[in-house]
Amino acid sequence: MVKSFDRSGTEVWYVRAFLAAALAWLPTANASQQIQGKVVGISDGDTITILDSSRTQHRVRLHQIDAPEKRQDFGEASKQSLSDLVFDKQVTVEVVDRDRYRREVGTVWVEGMDANLEQIKRGLAWAYRRYARDPAYRAAEERARSARRGLWSQPNPIPPWEFRHKRK
Repeated sequence: MVKSFDRSGTEVWYVRAFLAAALAWLPTANASQQIQGKVVGISDGDTITILDSSRTQHRVRLHQIDAPEKRQDFGEASKQSLSDLVFDKQVTVEVVDRDRYRREVGTVWVEGMDANLEQIKRGLAWAYRRYARDPAYRAAEERARSARRGLWSQPNPIPPWEFRHKRK
């Protein structure tokens, strides 16, 4: 490290060294992280637990979807569907964020299939309007509605975000 001096002649190389070390640890902006591992738990229709190769558990919230709550109509069916898709299987998660509950948020890929999108196609999750940016998710929801699949077999299913709000 090259020594430098502030106006008073004091060495400030240690500040630069500290900053360089700190910046090396920061993740790059918009860097996509991937998690690979085996699904060892299903909390509900949009949350899973993965065990990676270093035996670290990751709680993952499926991005762009919102599934019925456990006590809501189709809550258990949504959980069972996600379990059928990913439980005890190797998956890859494209992590896009971390939520306020410290879960990683991402798209779950199993055997080449987007499990998040599949939950919507089966009529067991909504395209989460607040976060869904991929038009395929909204289109899949419209097709499930038209076909009256899953929760869309009911005349007026209550979105999970409204169900949660009413319970508070």
